[in-house]
Amino acid sequence: MDLHLDGDAALVTASSAGLGNASALALAREGANVTICGRDPDRLADAEAEFEGLDGDVLALEADITDPKDISALVEATVDEFGGLDHVVTSAGGPRSGPFLDMTEKDFYEAYDLLVMSAVWTVREAYPHLEASDGGSWTAITSTSVQEALDGLVLSNGVRRAVVGIAKTVAREWAPDVRANVVLPAAHETSRIEELVEQGLERGEYSTYEEGLEDWADGIPMGRIGDPDELGDVVAFLASDRASFVTGASVPVDGGRLRS
Repeated sequence: MDLHLDGDAALVTASSAGLGNASALALAREGANVTICGRDPDRLADAEAEFEGLDGDVLALEADITDPKDISALVEATVDEFGGLDHVVTSAGGPRSGPFLDMTEKDFYEAYDLLVMSAVWTVREAYPHLEASDGGSWTAITSTSVQEALDGLVLSNGVRRAVVGIAKTVAREWAPDVRANVVLPAAHETSRIEELVEQGLERGEYSTYEEGLEDWADGIPMGRIGDPDELGDVVAFLASDRASFVTGASVPVDGGRLRS
């Protein structure tokens, strides 16, 4: 299926690794020119190399998405490089894991900046360009935790829900010029899952790494965690005019885990 993304410009935040990276690669495979960003220059350089040979061009920039000045510079650089901005995909690394009573007030504030304000700052800066596009879109990568809480992830469970509310609101306010959707991934085989399993090992929740992976796949009818490319393909579709009548939607990419 041709997604008609050739020559479009996209900005994907937190895209030097994980689901943001998979989404950026999927967009570039469909011909979109993509800006990726991250804080680690070595990881960012490795991510940039993955785009070699793809149809779309890539612009790789160091940025901290919890700094609104960095986000403003990202949007400006994307527009300067590609002549506009058609699609924004907001992604972010996961916050600290653990039970409620282990979390400090600072943890909650930092999680809010990371998961919510980074998206707010990005789409606010991008909106004039998205509105000027013939097919402007915002896709927010959140988590299935916005519908069903996950044990040991109180920050993700509590804070990510705000992004869904914002996206559903602007989907109505910005229609028909700009579409806004949310994807709800369950566990995918990313460095974030590796980190969470390792933290579980440290807390004594798992005896082996493999046991941790099996735990994350528990309750998924497909019997496994996801491949990041599977999430990326959904994000690319939602950005495309093939999804031109899809806005305000929350789309699970979870192997059937959600029951709600």
